[in-house]
Amino acid sequence: MLYPSLFFVVVEWALFLLRLFYVGEKMAQVLTQFDTIAAISTPIGEGGISIVRLSGEDAVAIANKLFKGADLTKVPSHTIHYGHIVDPKTKDVVDETMVSVLRAPKTFTREDMVEINCHGGMIVTNDILQLLLANGARMADPGEFTKRAFMNGRIDLTQAESVMDIVRAKTDKSRQVAMTQLAGGLLDKIRTMRQELLDTMAHEEVNIDYPEYDMDDLTSQEMKKKAEEVSKQIDQLLKTAQEGKIIRNGLATAIVGRPNVGKSSLLNYLTQDDKAIVTDIAGTTRDTLEEYVSVKGVPLKLIDTAGIHHTEDKVEKIGVERSKKAIAEADLVLLLLDASQDLTDEDKNLLNLTANKKRIIILNKQDLGTKISQEMIREITDNPIIVTSILKQENMDALENAIEQLFFSGIENSQNQILVTNQRQAGLLAKAKQSLEDVVNGIDDAMPLDLVQIDLKNAWDTLGEITGESAPDELITQLFSQFCLGK
Repeated sequence: MLYPSLFFVVVEWALFLLRLFYVGEKMAQVLTQFDTIAAISTPIGEGGISIVRLSGEDAVAIANKLFKGADLTKVPSHTIHYGHIVDPKTKDVVDETMVSVLRAPKTFTREDMVEINCHGGMIVTNDILQLLLANGARMADPGEFTKRAFMNGRIDLTQAESVMDIVRAKTDKSRQVAMTQLAGGLLDKIRTMRQELLDTMAHEEVNIDYPEYDMDDLTSQEMKKKAEEVSKQIDQLLKTAQEGKIIRNGLATAIVGRPNVGKSSLLNYLTQDDKAIVTDIAGTTRDTLEEYVSVKGVPLKLIDTAGIHHTEDKVEKIGVERSKKAIAEADLVLLLLDASQDLTDEDKNLLNLTANKKRIIILNKQDLGTKISQEMIREITDNPIIVTSILKQENMDALENAIEQLFFSGIENSQNQILVTNQRQAGLLAKAKQSLEDVVNGIDDAMPLDLVQIDLKNAWDTLGEITGESAPDELITQLFSQFCLGK
């Protein structure tokens, strides 16, 4: 009897230690959410100024230990002060600075914040940061300032994601979409749908609690109608996911053609720079070149590929294989043909190779005569065809208009369009839609309403993950870890 008793004692102690560890870990997480963090918020390197940012309960007190010029603990909120950062131990002056004091709750994080504006050098900026860390601050994790803004209720997850979208915006269009998100465009839409589902669930709860009123048929039809209505709203958002992805990440665009048809000239035109070597010698480009540009507000990740043709040159073979890989991964193919020469077997091979891609056919070198006509190409494909001379920049507006129409027809003038801008949002919307379809199917199959309501609640919870209102801690941690330091 002793051994079983000992076993149970050991198990109980093990469970106690696990609970103690869990509680300790959670307490540590809570404590780190409210300590004072610091980071450099401007790019590292030489520049006009650098900004070192503090946030937390002791932000003003820590900065005041280093600052000579005013007592920061007594100055009004949202004021900036001239002075010097001084090492408290050595009394050495580190830099001449302007220090902003911003008191909670009217700050980005809704905590006390201090921003130290110093000269933009790597050494001086890092020295100030190290002094802050030595005097009570903790180094901020990537994205922790924005995470605190989320945790303190200032923004939701869609707005947090839009902060990075603004930082990474490559065109005016992508910036406008990100600003719409930051203003709460998608947040308002998601919250409206969640409220509609919540009202429906509340009505159903009354029916479950008071079955004597026998309103199952009426309640089920209302639930079905609401599920279908919200499902349609989700559909409208999902239709924008492709455009949102392109605006956010750019359109992978492969410039394709056999050697010496004008691929590098097209890259140079679109980038307005001599990024690629242009000669009349075939095979000059032996590897893929990449560059971001904006065409009519559409961000393009241009890939100038090596000419695809049969070759025995070992280096050229590698370039050709990389070109084929770029075509396979491209969202758009700009296929160049030399209109001044007859259609070759290599041209026909490229037409077949890119047949299943979104593409625009460019008949280049029309100034040298025309042996390939639009009519000939239309017998092969119904893709947009542009006749041009890239060298003389003839009809290039038509190419830019074709790119815009191919991907953004109907939405390009809507600066306030609510777009789903990333795969996380799109995936959760699709999951919520599936739950709503399960609601409709359950009602059609005459399932008990308390079981159908489980699917309705799943849809409500899933929509909450988009805004962060019901998102797990692991998701939130992963999302903010993708941010840069100091943001």
